[in-house]
Amino acid sequence: MNGALQLGWRYLAYHRFKTAVLLASVTLMMFLPAATRLLVEDSAQALNARAALTPLLVGAKGSQLELVLSSLYFHAESPPEISYQVFKDVRDTELVIAIPLHARFRARDFPVVGTSLDYFEFRNLELAEGRLLGLLGECVIGAGVARKLGIGAGDSLVTSPETVFDLAGVYPLKMKVAGVFAPSGTPDDEAVFVDVRTSWVIQGMGHGHQDLAEASAGNAVLSRGEGAITANASLVQYNEITPQNVREFHFHGDTGGFPLTAVIAVPPDEKNGTLLRGRYLDNKESSEQLAVPGAVLDDLLETVFTVQNYVVLGLLILSLATVAVIVLVFLLSQQLRRGEFFTLRRMGASRAFIALLVASEIVFVFAASLVLAALMTWTVRAWATKLLLSLMTF
Repeated sequence: MNGALQLGWRYLAYHRFKTAVLLASVTLMMFLPAATRLLVEDSAQALNARAALTPLLVGAKGSQLELVLSSLYFHAESPPEISYQVFKDVRDTELVIAIPLHARFRARDFPVVGTSLDYFEFRNLELAEGRLLGLLGECVIGAGVARKLGIGAGDSLVTSPETVFDLAGVYPLKMKVAGVFAPSGTPDDEAVFVDVRTSWVIQGMGHGHQDLAEASAGNAVLSRGEGAITANASLVQYNEITPQNVREFHFHGDTGGFPLTAVIAVPPDEKNGTLLRGRYLDNKESSEQLAVPGAVLDDLLETVFTVQNYVVLGLLILSLATVAVIVLVFLLSQQLRRGEFFTLRRMGASRAFIALLVASEIVFVFAASLVLAALMTWTVRAWATKLLLSLMTF
């Protein structure tokens, strides 16, 4: 018996190309259906987990799926905007805890999320170092941002302009990193968090500059009139907010009209959530919509699972075809090896010995393929969620 197993192993080792092709075919036959199902199921579980922890979202009318994904994963480049007044209206209902979101800008390819301190408590984010936001122009970064950029509390991070040539004159803002969050295993690890007012400064709705009433600003004054001072192009605008110039930063206009991308609404109970949903269902003329992230993603995943079933069915049919080809390869191989088997018979080998020799070759190939497929499937499962997040760009 040992002799037959050894001869089978040596045969496979000698015919390396044939063995490699068989290994690849059988491994893929085992790996693809299992990996497809695991990838979809694990990704769906990750999506549902974050959506289930976000009860309600208020945003601009349009695609509810886009609203949910842009608010939960911050990957949308130009998300539709609503006014800050919407946040005030939701907050003033006293039915829910309202959390503003303004996720439009980026810093070194990481999303800059303008929000409030309530967001950190809502997501159970804990600090690994430093402190939370305290001043305009500060940011707190996720663990992934800190690791990839090699920065921490006390360092600085500069926002990225939306276009190469910013004709509006909105300069990149240099932000001080106040703290770093501990890893949470969520998209929050890959985000830069600022106060919502800081995000408005980034958008150019707030700015700081020299005090034109001071004598040192004389060269920047174009004209002085009764109650009004007009500046010229030499006026120095600050692109970094420091304790020394923070008082010079201000906003023009009514902040109620300033932009947000969404409002997270967290009701204390189901009754309050239902009452808030009813307000948006009854108001057909409103330019905003209320979405339930869990329900929206359930609809998406229902479609995904339906497609997955067809894909897996197709892969199983392909696997059957692969098995047929492999059987054909082994049958043809046995025909070509008739002389080899005849020699073994002349040397005293029994039919059982030859059958064991052929069977050992098949077992070795399938056993090695099973190990490889298991390792590949484990790798896919370990990286499924990260792979999904990296592909979620729309």
